[in-house]
Amino acid sequence: MYNSRISGLGFYVPDHVVTNDDLSKLMDTSDAWIQERTGIQERRHVVKGTDTTTSMGVKAAKKAIKNAGIQKDDIDFIIFATLSPDYYFPGPGVLVQRDLDIKTVGALDVRNQCSGFVYAVSVADQYIKTGMYRNILVIGSELHSGGLDFTTRGRGVSVIFGDGAGAAVLTREEDPKKGILSSHLHSEGQHAEELSLLAPGIGHRWVTDILRDNDPDDESYYPYMNGQFVFKNAVVRFSEVIMEGLEKNHLTVEDIDMLIPHQANLRISQFIQHKFRLSDDKVYNNIMKYGNTTAASIPIALTEAWEKGKIKEGDLVVLAAFGSGFTWGSVIIRW
Repeated sequence: MYNSRISGLGFYVPDHVVTNDDLSKLMDTSDAWIQERTGIQERRHVVKGTDTTTSMGVKAAKKAIKNAGIQKDDIDFIIFATLSPDYYFPGPGVLVQRDLDIKTVGALDVRNQCSGFVYAVSVADQYIKTGMYRNILVIGSELHSGGLDFTTRGRGVSVIFGDGAGAAVLTREEDPKKGILSSHLHSEGQHAEELSLLAPGIGHRWVTDILRDNDPDDESYYPYMNGQFVFKNAVVRFSEVIMEGLEKNHLTVEDIDMLIPHQANLRISQFIQHKFRLSDDKVYNNIMKYGNTTAASIPIALTEAWEKGKIKEGDLVVLAAFGSGFTWGSVIIRW
């Protein structure tokens, strides 16, 4: 039985910056209103006709592969986490294989929204632990801006999300005390509709129904979020799953060197930081610059923290996420 470690990281965000003041020209909102509720100051949006979910993932992946010190054909498997694929099908995993011109390795798509990267890392870890693969490319990428309602009607959701991608290469590790120590995954489907995008969906409201009705008031194909309910559940589940991971490895909160939470809302991260009494240098947040990039948020933040020297060899790094589904999870890593 092997361990897996993160051998390379990379991220990409579009150049186009959208500030809170920019959004206030499109809807009834303000910089103060957005910052008070979310902590977000700006986010990146793709300019139509330039990037896609896949192309952003490819750009992040190239950096991760280079930083891992390997060649693209050393990749044995691809896992792509997203809620915003280029196509309804096929998923972006195979598009990455094509665009990177990697040999015909397997490609898997993960649809676990904000928890997508944590789930994807957990899957990659299991493949490496069993000896099936040596190097796995894991990508989280999202293009939200093309599917948001930029009117006052949609402001509760549209001010939150941004576009971007992050990637990691997971590599076989012989030392059982290094790398990913454990991962912990959960779901609670009874709350599925509290954070959701219902259409198009076969069995509920498909493209033919939308076209037939041509209803300008139909909001089923825009994201919906019961904000207060999601917040209340998130702070509970974040705490639980972080503690679950620490206890599994006979560790305590004091052992954490760096917590990388999913960048859903700065107020959630601050709540967890305060509850665990973690100093500012032990929690990394960048939602202020990028907004919520869903499956991309953890790999983007993890890469930035690593690039800034905030993560060093031997550090205990905790990844934690909560989101639509509801799904949530944590990964405990000895760097």
